[in-house]
Amino acid sequence: MATFTLTVNGQRQTIEADPNMPLLWVVRDLLHLTGTKFGCGVALCGSCTVHLDGVAARSCVMPISRVGGKKITTIEGLSPDGGHPLQQAWLAEQVPQCGYCQAGMIMSAAALLASKSAPTDADIDEVLDQHICRCGTYQRIRRALHRAASRGKA
Repeated sequence: MATFTLTVNGQRQTIEADPNMPLLWVVRDLLHLTGTKFGCGVALCGSCTVHLDGVAARSCVMPISRVGGKKITTIEGLSPDGGHPLQQAWLAEQVPQCGYCQAGMIMSAAALLASKSAPTDADIDEVLDQHICRCGTYQRIRRALHRAASRGKA
């Protein structure tokens, strides 16, 4: 066990964990932020996506020992009240069905909009290709991304 001081959703947290423990389990089991989901465990499905210094990253394969000094943002930190433009666009476009992949999708979409305020369909498809939505709501996700972008920086 080792002691780590992390900045998660703007708050400094000190935890004890095995240095090899994936960030996903630190966030969910030690910090009790359960919006970030476990999907595949091998960084393929995207359900575990969080931001590390604003960049989308797969937390299921990221050992806690590699995130020191980085700002970690989970879906809870994106907007605690669900008021983020992407979250509002997701609802307006009726994106969620089962909803399991949605936190990871929103986190990747937020990183995209932070780097490209007016993404093209190709930009969006590149992000969506990195996620698995078993319900197949990709077209609605694309519309939601365009809706959020049209409302200004997300």
